[in-house]
Amino acid sequence: MAEAMRYSGGCLCGALRWEARAEPLYQGHCYCADCRKASGSGFVPYMGFAADTLTITGETLSYGSPSANGNIALRNSCPRCGGLVFGGERGVSEEFTIYAGSLDDPEQFQPNAAIFIQGKPDWAAIPSRLAVFDRMPPEAG
Repeated sequence: MAEAMRYSGGCLCGALRWEARAEPLYQGHCYCADCRKASGSGFVPYMGFAADTLTITGETLSYGSPSANGNIALRNSCPRCGGLVFGGERGVSEEFTIYAGSLDDPEQFQPNAAIFIQGKPDWAAIPSRLAVFDRMPPEAG
């Protein structure tokens, strides 16, 4: 059996790091207003990993804000450099959203969906190869 590809990354200064020992569960671009404001950009490139495949080291500065589904979205940055690294709560979340800009090897990011495109600004381009969803896509399965 072949070993799963490893993914790794971290913040700008390297104090907050992560490593995944599995393929991402999902990958894409989120164009919701929360992600745009959190990133200071037109969208957030994200990858989802199961908690049991992910190791996160270093201190975090966590910030919670209401999400589109009414829950609280918890975003985690490095308290030293401010780099936005992941979403989720350590020790609680079953899945984590890793911000693809934190990858050590950005070529590992292979998005396939653009979500929450309703209300995206005209200047925020969507790559033509991505499946497009006005809101969150229906659950697979």
